[in-house]
Amino acid sequence: MAPYESGDATGTARHDEDLRPGRRRAARYVVPVAVVGVAAATIGLVPALADSGDPDLPSITAQQLIRKIAASDVQRLSGTVKIDTDLGLPDLGGLGSGLASGAARGGDGSFADPRAKLTELASGTHTLHVAADGPDRQKVSLLERGAEYSLVHDGKDVWGYDSKSNEVYHAAAGFGAKRGAEPPATPEDFAGEALKSVDATTSVTVDGTAHVAGRDAYKLLIKPRQSGSTVGAISIAVDARTGLPLKFTLTPAGGGAAVLDAGFTQVSFARPAASTFDFTPPRGAKVTEGEGGHGTDGKASGRGSASGGEFVGGLDGLDVLGKGWTSVATFDTGAGGGLPTGSRGGDLGGFLGSLGDQVSGKFGKGTVFSTRLVNALITDDGTVYAGAVTKETLVKAANEGN
Repeated sequence: MAPYESGDATGTARHDEDLRPGRRRAARYVVPVAVVGVAAATIGLVPALADSGDPDLPSITAQQLIRKIAASDVQRLSGTVKIDTDLGLPDLGGLGSGLASGAARGGDGSFADPRAKLTELASGTHTLHVAADGPDRQKVSLLERGAEYSLVHDGKDVWGYDSKSNEVYHAAAGFGAKRGAEPPATPEDFAGEALKSVDATTSVTVDGTAHVAGRDAYKLLIKPRQSGSTVGAISIAVDARTGLPLKFTLTPAGGGAAVLDAGFTQVSFARPAASTFDFTPPRGAKVTEGEGGHGTDGKASGRGSASGGEFVGGLDGLDVLGKGWTSVATFDTGAGGGLPTGSRGGDLGGFLGSLGDQVSGKFGKGTVFSTRLVNALITDDGTVYAGAVTKETLVKAANEGN
């Protein structure tokens, strides 16, 4: 194996904006968030299949590798991605799928609305097929037991199709991008989000090489310098030839299995067949027109579920406490009574209370709900504090924010 830089690279990386991949490619392989809520940041990908033995590649510094990622301009690809998320969420049995179905069916909602898939992708193992041919043609298919969910972006149109319910969701492309709401979905997207965090609070080094999906790759290792973060380390496998991130792994500070592990198991950079992006609603399918979509009369329709942009817009007043890896987001839900935990919530309150820890401070009283990565404090007056920080760091931030 070739020698690699062992020291931190943050001294240069944090001052050179060219080293960080911008938002210009954030949704390259996915449909905008207005239609592809399926790509929420809680989605992780199972470890990509790795060959035995590490490739012998020329040495490279962390700065050079970050520049290589930023300069990557892959326009065409097709491949298979595995999804496995381990946030440590409690097993809610059928309640989780019921909540997802309820969200999808709210108002004139559709099972084909991508947000209906968010809950089920928050845990378990899934398989995705992805394809892209430039910025205007992408497809993501989620394979399920005896069914398939597909999202197709072809020019001005975005289609979501759920074969299980035989429902179709249609919207105009670009609505999410115009609103600046594009969550990560592929290893490239996750890497871009992680590299935005590179600053004085971060250690960045090159951690050797690897084989990922049959490709030679360098490994970039990102670690928080600050104590109090629940993030242990982030590893990004970068294709040695194209600079495209092939695998993204986030391990928690508490140890154990990765929380997110985003990797291709197979990838090709050949142009996908044009027919890959063709879509016509099947006979008898229910079609729901989403925001920016057009009904049979050709007029823009606002029917259907709220867009991802509207979800973000609903968090007006969002503030950030602290800096770096221990920063905490806070906002007021407007629910003065907070969650109905404890005796005032009856059986439901007892159940919710059992999922969290009761805390108190200058913010008053509240309940901390924890996963292996994110902790969230919901106070009795309806204020939310959340971040990838420990419970102690979260409570301290809430106290200092009052």
